[in-house]
Amino acid sequence: MHYPKLMTMSGYRDRVQRLLKAASANVGDRIKVEGAGRTYEGVLMPRTELGDPNHLVLKLQSGYNLGVKIGTSTKIKLLEKGKPPKLSVPKLELKPDPSKPNVTIIGTGGTIASRVDYRTGAVFPAFTPEEIYSAVPELAEIANIKVVEACNVFSEHMTPELWVKVGKAIVKELNSAASGVVIAHGTDTLGYTAAALSFMLKGLHRPVVLVGSQRSSDRPSSDSAMNLIGAVTVAGTSDIAEVCVVMHGSMDDEFCLIHRGTKVRKCHTSRRDTFMSINDIPIGMVRGRELRLFRGDYKHAKPKGRVTVDEKFEPKVALLKVTPGVPSSIIDSVLKAGNKGIVLEGTGLGHVPEPLFPGIKRAVAKGVPVIMTSQCLWGRIDMKVYSTGRDLLQLGVIPGEDMLPEVAWVKLMWVLRHAKNLKEVSKLMQCNLSGEITPRTRPDVFLKPVFTLTP
Repeated sequence: MHYPKLMTMSGYRDRVQRLLKAASANVGDRIKVEGAGRTYEGVLMPRTELGDPNHLVLKLQSGYNLGVKIGTSTKIKLLEKGKPPKLSVPKLELKPDPSKPNVTIIGTGGTIASRVDYRTGAVFPAFTPEEIYSAVPELAEIANIKVVEACNVFSEHMTPELWVKVGKAIVKELNSAASGVVIAHGTDTLGYTAAALSFMLKGLHRPVVLVGSQRSSDRPSSDSAMNLIGAVTVAGTSDIAEVCVVMHGSMDDEFCLIHRGTKVRKCHTSRRDTFMSINDIPIGMVRGRELRLFRGDYKHAKPKGRVTVDEKFEPKVALLKVTPGVPSSIIDSVLKAGNKGIVLEGTGLGHVPEPLFPGIKRAVAKGVPVIMTSQCLWGRIDMKVYSTGRDLLQLGVIPGEDMLPEVAWVKLMWVLRHAKNLKEVSKLMQCNLSGEITPRTRPDVFLKPVFTLTP
């Protein structure tokens, strides 16, 4: 499935599209819009497909863009044919600077960066190095940039097969001239891909950085440029030989945090500082082009090495959220669908209702591993505290320690292709392979909300 560009040649639909078609008007044409006692003349501009469908955008003679609401009595008249707005990218002399690191940006869908043409108001994707430098000129001072595309999908459409494709693209670059790699990725499933790459990439000796944007570059509050600058800085100048995520660390444009790829989660739908390290502290931060590392226990880069892709993943693994009174039939449905493993997002310290016990017992009897994680973000499961947890251990449920449910899900996909039996699965799932398990629970990482109450 291909990821459609945010801005098509029109972006209009429904009533507006029908009125434009009736007037034989296209983007770039000069038109007259009459309605509600007002008349506007201007050049029809492209607009986002995701916005309010009952308006169009005009470029007025003054140079300002105007959104015009379209009602039932609105009339549109073509005044003059024109051409769709185009953005010419400045010709740049891109001679590699041997004193700067070589960073490859790998795209996974949509735009790696975007540039706004303020004359027309149109947003254009940036794919080439020239376009990237034009959109974020600060990058030229940090690294020599190369751009490749691994796939082209919405982040919610990422699959284990595409993880492998991205992994192979990373390996190709790291085993050639790249000092580090940046993966531009949609934020919705960025954490899943970060976890998958953490288990998949073997012999990693250079930085692999995932980065995204909560707000597009045509918005004044966009975080795309700062995040990309931070990611390229980490990829090109740090000695972190791990998969990590670099995103805004606050709502302001102050700094980006460097999160370990197996300990990070998107925690808010729209905030720019949505990504947080769970049950651990970040590896560090980047402010401008200045790196500050909070810890020294990360894997350090080496001058030489060869990276490989361990692409074996078992896609048939279910992640189930436990709810009060959930019946065993849900486990039976999962088994009937051919799933080879189950990750439970249990309650509290790792509990499920007793009606689910028979289904769990049948799964384990069939050789299907059942992993326990918690719905709580912070803390770790401990199935020996209460009788329910002890009963689940007796049934053969495997503790997931403090792994995030989605990370345990990705890890089980990988483990099932590398273990011969349930005993080996249990051993690997409880072994800290890529920093996904915090050895000791940290009391200083729980973020308790602070509310300011005003009368």
